[in-house]
Amino acid sequence: MSEHLLSIVLFTPLAGLIVLLFLPSENKNLIRAWANLTALAGFLVSIPLATRFDKNQPGFQFVEKADWIPSLGVKYYIGIDGISLLLVLLTTLVGFLAILSSWSAITEHVKAYYAMFLLQQTGMIGVFVALDFFLFYVFWEVVLVPMYFIIGVWGGPRKLYAAVKFFLYTLAGSVLMLLGILTLYFQHHRQFGYYTFEISELMKLDLPLGLQQWVFWAFFIGFAIKVPMFPFHTWLPDAHTEAPTAGSVVLASILLKMGTYGFLRFSLPLLPKASIDPLIVQALVGLSIVAIIYGALVCLMQQDWKKLVAYSSVSHLGFCTLGIFALNPNGIAGSVIQQINHGISTGMLFLLVGAIYERRHTREIGEYGGLAHVMPVFATVFAFAMLSSAGLPLLNGFVGEFTILQGAFEANRWWAALAVTGVVLGAAYLLWLYQRTMLGQVTNPKNLGLPDLNLRELAVFAPLIAWAVWIGVYPKPYFEVLEKPVAQLVERVRPGYLQQAVTAHAEAPVAPAVRGAR
Repeated sequence: MSEHLLSIVLFTPLAGLIVLLFLPSENKNLIRAWANLTALAGFLVSIPLATRFDKNQPGFQFVEKADWIPSLGVKYYIGIDGISLLLVLLTTLVGFLAILSSWSAITEHVKAYYAMFLLQQTGMIGVFVALDFFLFYVFWEVVLVPMYFIIGVWGGPRKLYAAVKFFLYTLAGSVLMLLGILTLYFQHHRQFGYYTFEISELMKLDLPLGLQQWVFWAFFIGFAIKVPMFPFHTWLPDAHTEAPTAGSVVLASILLKMGTYGFLRFSLPLLPKASIDPLIVQALVGLSIVAIIYGALVCLMQQDWKKLVAYSSVSHLGFCTLGIFALNPNGIAGSVIQQINHGISTGMLFLLVGAIYERRHTREIGEYGGLAHVMPVFATVFAFAMLSSAGLPLLNGFVGEFTILQGAFEANRWWAALAVTGVVLGAAYLLWLYQRTMLGQVTNPKNLGLPDLNLRELAVFAPLIAWAVWIGVYPKPYFEVLEKPVAQLVERVRPGYLQQAVTAHAEAPVAPAVRGAR
């Protein structure tokens, strides 16, 4: 069983989905219980991936490989490194918590709702473990379908508009990405005489800079729409605002990371010449910094609670792409950790918005005020999530943002100087939101009788709070898990960079005070 552990993790939600289809549709509580048990099992079977993962071993672990469509050179080929390990664990935990949060929120088409979520779980995990480009693309497209239905069937008043916009944007990006994949596929046949979609084989290609640039931009459109990077972000606020709470949580915490993961797993290692091209780097860093500042400024203008949290994702994911294209160990490691942090913190914020929406059925910030007097436990959890997202030291957000800014400063101090304004603006819009909704007197009599968080809702928040504190207080295990894959990535894009850094550090002059002390 251990040698097929990754397949078990991948297909547990799908197995649960097959059983779910045979449950009677009228027994809603049985359907809810089964879906939650399946999601919990999906998380529990993923824990051995972390306990058995060898951080000192380079390359991929838990690898499984078998022929799938031999005539096309397609294989069932999966495995994980430190980067995909963290994203898989985020997916299994947040997916379970999102399903748990839906218990009382969804009353119509319950069976179809949970079926969509379990199908989506398998698709998202598949994206992070696939080592064959064809397999990756299948999972990438699988994720698109359930999210379309989750928004379009169980969403808000403008759900069909938001669902169609989400579908068309991401499908357009996927088609361009497919053209890039096929370019590499046929180039490999031209250079080596056989067809393959294996990423490790495609890395052996020797492509001229011009061709790499064209493929890079094809990938870029697909990944940038999914992140979403500015100016491809316009589908995101609509999708978030109209989606049900669990849909927003999964969309923010996991789906957006598929774009940043694509840059790390495919764009950089497969197209190293294009990835260090100064024009490409400057363009992507520029777009990242614009996203950081623009997203934060737009948050300051929002009157809708959920839309504010949605735009905060544009700003926070700008930090993640900035770290990636700093192209150094601190930037890339910080980016991965910040992707996990964003999943934790923004997931909590969307769950909080969902909890208050269930009680009041409005997301207008002006409808609230003084909720801390009525719902003290809710206000406490909200304060934690807000400070986590703002990057308070000893919480998870600080570790990621600090490491990214360190990497950006090493690459270009102006990048860090501009990006740090996003940290200040982030604290501003989050504190302002908290002050308007939680503090002061209760201004709206409709809020006086609101019930506080119940035990099920607290059970949803508890794991996320614990994980946020763990990363904030003791991030060392995360950096250790990322050390090998990040070093391999940097060496692939910038050969000799790590050795030069070690040499420069060894040759650095010792300060006089230190010499005297010695």
